[in-house]
Order: sequence, then structure tokens, then C-alpha cells
Amino acid sequence: LILYVPPGTGKTAIARIIAKKTEARFVSLNAVTAGVKDIRNAVAYSGSGRTILFIDEIHRFNRLQQDALLPHVESGEITLIGASTRNPFFALVPALASRSTIFEFKPLAAEDIKLLIRHALASEKGFGKYRVEMDERAMDYIAVRCSGDARKALNMLDLSFLTACTPSSGKVTITAEGLKNSLQQKSLYYDETMHYDIISAFIKSMRGSDPDAAVYWLARMIASGEDPMFIARRIVICASEDVGNADPMALNVAVSAMQALEKIGMPEGRIILAQAALYVATAPKSNASYMAIGKAANAVVDKPLQRVPDHLRDSHYKGAEKLGRGTGYKYPHDYNGHYIQQEYLEHEETFYEPSDEGYERNIKTTMKKGRSKQK
Repeated sequence: LILYVPPGTGKTAIARIIAKKTEARFVSLNAVTAGVKDIRNAVAYSGSGRTILFIDEIHRFNRLQQDALLPHVESGEITLIGASTRNPFFALVPALASRSTIFEFKPLAAEDIKLLIRHALASEKGFGKYRVEMDERAMDYIAVRCSGDARKALNMLDLSFLTACTPSSGKVTITAEGLKNSLQQKSLYYDETMHYDIISAFIKSMRGSDPDAAVYWLARMIASGEDPMFIARRIVICASEDVGNADPMALNVAVSAMQALEKIGMPEGRIILAQAALYVATAPKSNASYMAIGKAANAVVDKPLQRVPDHLRDSHYKGAEKLGRGTGYKYPHDYNGHYIQQEYLEHEETFYEPSDEGYERNIKTTMKKGRSKQK
């Protein structure tokens, strides 16, 4: 069993509950400090009884350490519960991932965090022995800033308690204003999986023409310390792949933004990134260029290679004419409308099919005129 969980969502507690409910022995290891020897010792300790081996941060195990678990999992000597904050399909060896049931946990909702805070304030194991008053706005403040991490929420509550003013009545009053003064800047959870998830959301928001979503995901990446040049490169790719010739200026804006970012740097560079992202998000869309190169690439691989027609071949060298190179080539600018019908492929193929969006509508009209002249 692999628990794919964000920090502070109770993975260890859940593993202990499972062990208690199944009346199994519970052995806990942390992959940061444990090794193959610790795995063997845990298996030896299990004896003949049912044993749950809980490995926190299992993604920290290397391939050799993960492979060492396999025979014991397959034989049933132990029931493995691993906890990982990273995507198991990236972090675990395929053999272990395929033999495991993977449960993905979501960050705790704001209401769940507030319920936890109320419990901590009322419990004798928490702040129940003190006279603590905390208004709803203060709870909301912690619930939002902890990003669904219960441990972080309780740490914030601890800090706010220690720094709160204690009036002569003996009460400790925790307010939103006091929290703002005592707590540091909001900490954002941003691991490798989140890196890919958020950049994916950013690109898909631009592609989907949602400027508000695009600029939000951009702000999330910047606040999380993402490499600004990585973001800029993705805007350039999106400008070509998803806007293309529907608005050729999108690529110019994106490339200019990337170059400007190199010269300006951060934090002002965020404005440049926002301008480019918003331009791409609000531009007319076409993936015709992306589709065209894909079709052409498939034709190169899947079909017989086309021979270059003789009239298109290089004819600058002496003797080329004797080989028929360049013979019969018609220079389009010598003709009406700068167009003349001639073959450019040995066998006619259609790869580029412009859309009806933006400037590509004009391209489509021009191509239709040219093709109609050929008939």
C-alpha cells in the first residue's frame, strides 16, 4: 500500500490506525535514515506474526533499497505501507509500484483545518488548560496560509499563542491582525510533481484562452521559486504550438519577453512574463502548424521517401544543366500574382490545413486561390 500524500495530512496516523484495526505489529522506518540492513531487521522482527512495515518518505530509497523490499512483499512476510510526497509513478521502481495499491490523499480543506484548530483549543492536550480566544477571521487566516498542511497549521497556532497579548484578565486573544504580524510569508509546497502539475495547468490555461487562470498559475510558480526562464520558454512554445499563424505576433511577443527577462531579471521580470502569458492566452488559437509538422514527420517515417524533383534541385555548379538539374524551374516572382503552378513534391501531399481563426483565415484564402489556379 502506497500513500501518496501532501505534507501534514496524517499519513503516519493512518498507518497506525490500520495496524491497530488489523491487530498487526507496527514497525516504522524513515527512508532518510534507513537502509537495506534496517529492512532485513524489520523483517526478522516480524517473525510469524502479521506485521505492518511503515516506511515514511519511501521515495528517498534508491533502486537497490526498493528492490530489497520486493521478495518480502511478494512472500507476504510483511505488509508494506509506504508514504511518499512525490508521485509514486515517478519515485518508485516499476516493480514495486505495480505490486502496490496507490491511494492519493488531497490537502486538507480549510474547514478541516478550522475543525483541527477548534479541537486543539479545546483539548487538554492542546490549549484547553489556557483561556484562549480566537476569532473566526484568525482561524480563516491560518486555514488559508497553511495550504492544507495540518502540522503547519498547528505550528502557526503555537506561534500565535506565544506571541499573543495576554491582558490582565488572563485570557490569550488571537486575532487575524496579530497573526499577520507574527507569521512569516506564506510557505508554498512545491515539489517535483507540483512543478509539472502547475506548469501543465499554466500551459493549458493559456491554450484554453483563460487569462485569469494563466496569470494565477504564473504567480504560483513565481512565488514557489520556479526558474523564470523555464516559464518563459514554455510561453514561447505555447505561442507557436497553440496560437501559431492565427496571430504570428504572439511568437514575437513571447520571444521578446524571454530576451527582456534575461536583461531585466526578477522581480520586475514577472511583469514581462505576465504580459506575454496574457497575450498568448487572449490571442486567437490554431494548432495547424503543430499538426502540419507532425503529419510531415509521420510521412517521412511511414512512407517511401520522396525524390526531389529535377527542376527544384541545386543547379549552381558547372555541369548541372547536363544532369537536368534546375531545368524547367519557374521563378514565381516573374509571374502574375507572384504565383505559378509547378510541382514541389514528387507526390502531392496535404500537411498544412489553416484554420479560420485570426490571420490564418487570410492564409487559407490565399492558399485556396493558389490551388484553384492549379485546377
